[in-house]
Amino acid sequence: MTQWRNSCDMLLAMGRFLASVVALFAVGLVVCAASLAQKPSVISLVPAADWRLVSSEKLDVDAVSQWGGDPAVDREYGAKAIEHRSYRLENKAVDVVVEEGPDASVAYGLLTYYRTASMEPVPGVASAVSGSSEALMARGRFFTRILPHAGSGFSASDLHGLLTLLGGQPSAAGGLVGLPTPLPTAGLVPGSEKYLLGPVAVHTVLPSLPPELIGFSQGAEVEVASYRSKPEGSSEKNATLVAIAYPTSQIAREQFAMIEKQLRMNEGDASIFGSRKGSFVFLTFNTDAKSAAKILEQFNVAERVSWDQKYPGNKSVALQMLEIIVSNMILVFALVGFSVVGGITIVLAKRLSRKWFPDNTGGSPDGEGLVVLNLR
Repeated sequence: MTQWRNSCDMLLAMGRFLASVVALFAVGLVVCAASLAQKPSVISLVPAADWRLVSSEKLDVDAVSQWGGDPAVDREYGAKAIEHRSYRLENKAVDVVVEEGPDASVAYGLLTYYRTASMEPVPGVASAVSGSSEALMARGRFFTRILPHAGSGFSASDLHGLLTLLGGQPSAAGGLVGLPTPLPTAGLVPGSEKYLLGPVAVHTVLPSLPPELIGFSQGAEVEVASYRSKPEGSSEKNATLVAIAYPTSQIAREQFAMIEKQLRMNEGDASIFGSRKGSFVFLTFNTDAKSAAKILEQFNVAERVSWDQKYPGNKSVALQMLEIIVSNMILVFALVGFSVVGGITIVLAKRLSRKWFPDNTGGSPDGEGLVVLNLR
């Protein structure tokens, strides 16, 4: 009788624990539902200029040529359509062209491709540059061109206000997710970096390297930049660095062998030098062997195995939190279920053991082998 009472007490304790878990799950659902129902609010620390949207229209990518873009390049990066907007501030007017890509790397690539040497970073706004006639910004999957009308008297504060209105103020960590690894800064010419994803862009930026040697069909991604170098017996000039990333080391080895054979690099007085490190291929153009070695030795490649993370898409933070809570609740219910089933199995096994094997010490009260906790 005492054993039966102890077993009932254990089951009652498990029931109380299960009820607590259910209550906690219900509270989590209520909190997440309230979070989803709330509309996010943004408090700007720096008041933005009172820019007003005058008009907006959806256009095909081919229309980007009206504002200095190359439709073939934009399509190669992944742009499907553009949105043309007109903004006005008092007597100032600007055209804004917004392109959406599949991910943040596309917007970053378009920013680097269209950035010119005369453009400077916009103070206080991440991933934004401006020149005398236009400004560029990458924000998430969106690439934005800002073109002031002639005679508008566009000031730096006006530009900062418009950029804040269009893209907000992203965190430094969030703005780097999914983007290529920054190149070494020693000797790097500021603003010369370009991130290329196809043969059309490579042919325009780097005509000395045949695009078919890169292997874009093999998943290659290319970064191009200029580095200051001083070959022996000549004045300082800019050398071109090409960093090609491949999915695997095997692909990189095959492509490097093909590039080395076709370009006849690393030979005598050649002006093209290169090396392979893991799944990366590095090439230098327009410099001598000593300067090329100095540039290439800056790259240290360390490979590691990691699990691919599923891209959350357009899910809000509250919805992602709700999914995590539901997943944890399912795990808790599974563990509680296994515990309850295990406890019932042990009780039934002991009762059957006493019934069928009364002389066995393991089945008699005198030979009790389990510790019973009288939980209240």
